[in-house]
Amino acid sequence: MILRDAVRVLVNNWDGSYTVPSRRLYPHQWSWDSAFIAIGHARWSPRRARSELLSLFGAQWRDGRVPHIVFNPRVAEGAYFPGPEFWAARAPSGSATSGIVQPPVHALAAWKTHLVEPDPAFLRRIYPRLVAQQDFLRAARRSPEGLISIVHPWESGMDNSPAWDLPLQAVETGVAGFIRRDLDTVSADERPTDRDYERYVGLARAYRDSGYQVPGAFQIEDPLFNTAYGVAESTLAKIADVCGLDPEPHEREAAAITQAMVEHLFDGALFQARDVRTGGLIRSSSAAGLTPLMLPELPAGVADALITTAVDRFAVKDAVLPSYAPDAPEFDAARYWRGPSWTNLTWLVWQGLKERRPDLAATLADAMIGAVSQAGFREYFDPFALRGHGCRDFSWSAALILDVVAEHGLNGLPASGREVGQELGGVAKTDHVGDHVLA
Repeated sequence: MILRDAVRVLVNNWDGSYTVPSRRLYPHQWSWDSAFIAIGHARWSPRRARSELLSLFGAQWRDGRVPHIVFNPRVAEGAYFPGPEFWAARAPSGSATSGIVQPPVHALAAWKTHLVEPDPAFLRRIYPRLVAQQDFLRAARRSPEGLISIVHPWESGMDNSPAWDLPLQAVETGVAGFIRRDLDTVSADERPTDRDYERYVGLARAYRDSGYQVPGAFQIEDPLFNTAYGVAESTLAKIADVCGLDPEPHEREAAAITQAMVEHLFDGALFQARDVRTGGLIRSSSAAGLTPLMLPELPAGVADALITTAVDRFAVKDAVLPSYAPDAPEFDAARYWRGPSWTNLTWLVWQGLKERRPDLAATLADAMIGAVSQAGFREYFDPFALRGHGCRDFSWSAALILDVVAEHGLNGLPASGREVGQELGGVAKTDHVGDHVLA
């Protein structure tokens, strides 16, 4: 049964207070992974979902940033590169972390966890942490046009997207002396290239050497990241209301980022990234450009144009969502973010379609379920052959399927979060979560 298999993956990847993305390749806690994983945990064990998020925010920096990796001290330094010695960073809690961030999808995860099992105390506990996360992005990364920039491809979550090919050409290579651990687990044909990694490491090293203050040669206003920021503000308005606080500042910020994105990143068919250094749009065919469908205040005409692009160029009417348009010359069905379908990216677009085009949303939901039914809970999939690639038993693939089934059902049959939880009740009764997180 797909639900029990999904919970099995999450249980096996549970590490006491959070979930690793993959036991072999990703043995630490990753930021946006934990947000997606919490959304799935909420469907069978809301307590684990709360622990997932509180554990991550326990490693938040004083400036509000939530690092993209929180390192497990029990894992050997050489098990993952770049590891804690490379980043040389610690949170006030003492946790070793990286120094960069990932898309702020955590407020949405906290809200969805609350909706499954209302817990105002949890929201009051995490709300100031979520606000500090947004404050950091405004203080450190906002341009005069009101957009948020990323300073490393890893911050986009879509590491080797073809959208980054051009700006990465400005990054000096020649970095040596590191050993890639990812190729011990996954075929090189499915991962970023050595040249990509040279640039990734060079950018990270330069940012580290500036004390994580000065961006290097890569400064990009990414549509997915800005969408996550805007959705976070809309969601924080709801959380603030539950907490008895004023939602209006969050609503105003959500409207402002939406307006800025439409004005500066929309090309008439798709949202594009913009290079802060040149001021120009980076023309690409990345499915990240569809994620603004999630923005509640997106103008109807813009949403309609995005949906037309989704159908015409990304085949959402009859296939799982590829991460890059198949008609583009850079498309590669098997290499990481250059074309394969990812459950989390598809889930984000699904969120944006549920109210705007329920028919297309249902198609995407069926496609996500069909992919894992055929290939298992893989890290990513060939969008047409549905062959699995990357890691096996990948946590966010399992977690988000639990959420999809709870809302959409299996084979089009309606379901609910309560029914999913009841079906998995035997597993949930064995749930064990420590209370030490976010001390």
